[in-house]
Amino acid sequence: MTSLPLAAVPLSGYTTLRVGGPATRFVPAESAEEVVTAVRETSDRLLVLGGGSNLVIADDGFAGTVVQVANKGSKIDSLGDGRVALTVEAGEDWDAVVRQTVEAGLGGLECLSGIPGSVGATPVQNVGAYGVEIAQLLISVDLLDRASGEVRTLAAAELALGYRTSMLKNTERAVVLRVRFELADGGRSAPIRYTELARVLGVRQGKQVPAADARAAVLELRRGKGMVLDPADHDTWSVGSFFTNPVVADSELPSVLARIASVVGADTPVPQYPAGVGTSKLSAAWLIERAGFAKGYPGVDARVRLSNKHTLALTNRGHATTADILTLAREVRDGVRARFGVTLAPEPVLVGCEL
Repeated sequence: MTSLPLAAVPLSGYTTLRVGGPATRFVPAESAEEVVTAVRETSDRLLVLGGGSNLVIADDGFAGTVVQVANKGSKIDSLGDGRVALTVEAGEDWDAVVRQTVEAGLGGLECLSGIPGSVGATPVQNVGAYGVEIAQLLISVDLLDRASGEVRTLAAAELALGYRTSMLKNTERAVVLRVRFELADGGRSAPIRYTELARVLGVRQGKQVPAADARAAVLELRRGKGMVLDPADHDTWSVGSFFTNPVVADSELPSVLARIASVVGADTPVPQYPAGVGTSKLSAAWLIERAGFAKGYPGVDARVRLSNKHTLALTNRGHATTADILTLAREVRDGVRARFGVTLAPEPVLVGCEL
C-alpha cells in the first residue's frame, strides 16, 4: 500500500463521468486490512473511492486523502431452506458479482445487472433498479467506524436504508469493508415487479423466471438507455440517473398533480408510483422531458448533453469539466421547478461542489 503524489492522480480517470481534479493524497488499498490501515492513518479529509460511478468531483479536486477500496473476494454459506448468504468484499465489481451469482444458480440480484461501481457502494446508495433494491436483499455490512476505530457489523435494519440513501451516504463516519446478501438457490429470479421488464420477458408482474433470462433482459433494457458502460459510447460517460425521482407525501400529492396538470393538461396522465408508507414517487425523466429538455439537449456541439437515450443521464461528450456538468444540471433542475414547482435532487455524491 503506497500513496501517490498530487500531480500523479487526476481523479477524472477514476470516475465514470470522467471529470474531477487531483487528490492531495491517493492510497490504493487491496485488502480489507489495508483499507482499515489507510483510513486509520488519515488525519485530513477522507474520500472513499470504489468504482467512481456515483461521484461528481470538483475541477479543483479533493483536498484530502482518497482511499481506493480494491479488496476482492467472496464466499457463499448455506442458510437452509434454499437460501444462501453471499459475503462479498467491498472492492469487487458489482456487475461481475451479479453475473457470477446468476451463473452459480442464485437468484435475487439479477435485476440489478449492468449497474457500474463496486459492491461497497451498493448499501450506501441503497442501489435499486427494475423493481429490486439492495434493502430487500441485504443482511449486514462490515464497516470501519472512524469514531471508535473499530470494525463493526451492522444489520441492514441499522442502516436507515431509504430511497437511494442510507445513514452511510454523504458522511465520512464509516467505511464499508464487505457486504452480505441473502439469495435464493435454484436459479429463479426474484418476482418480476417492474412493468417494462415484465413486458420484455413476456410474463405477468409477480412471476419468476430463470435468473439468466432476467439478467439478459435487464442488460438489454439498460443498453437501450445508455446505462451500460462502453468507453466508445459517450452516452455512457455519466453517473447514470443524475436526479432521483421526486418523493411526495400523499397528503400533498393532489395539489402537486393539480399544478402539473395545469401545465400539461388535465387529460395527460402523470406517472406516479407507491414509494413507501404515506408517500408517492413521480418520474423525474417525465418531468424533465415535459419541462422542455429533450434527449440530446442542448445540442450536438455542447460538451455536456442529456443522453441521446435517456433524459435522466447528463453525459460528458469527451472534453467536459465538472463546471460544465453542474451548469446543465442547474438548468434542468431550475427549469423543472419553474414549470411544475417540483425540485429535483441529485442522486450522485457531489465532492467539493454543489448545485
